[in-house]
Amino acid sequence: MSEDEHPVTGLPTSSETYSPGDAVALQVDALKTNDDPFENAGIMTAYNFASPANRRSTGPLDRFIAMVESPQYRPIIDFGEAVRGSVERNENYAEQRVTITGPDGRTTTYEFGLSVQSVGEFRGCWQTDRVGVV
Repeated sequence: MSEDEHPVTGLPTSSETYSPGDAVALQVDALKTNDDPFENAGIMTAYNFASPANRRSTGPLDRFIAMVESPQYRPIIDFGEAVRGSVERNENYAEQRVTITGPDGRTTTYEFGLSVQSVGEFRGCWQTDRVGVV
């Protein structure tokens, strides 16, 4: 997928009206029902919220999908429950932890790191720079 095909149309994407918590919630909610309304729509929504720097290191889209389907991130797809922690915000940077409970009852905690974009199409929008397992 080339940069001018980002964002994936028809799916939630960054907006100046979204707080960092909103951006995380939209991604997590989409990943919970990954194949609705079509295959990998949840992962594509997460890709829509990925910052340009994040997409440079994890993209293009096919590679991003493969990464999210890897063992490290697989628990965040089609999970049972998500508990979002408080948003820790410092000016143009924010972090939020999300604990996922899978269908097997196992939990995995992820930390989303976001920043406000200062240039480009999504200037003023919170986008995800990284997601790591805590």
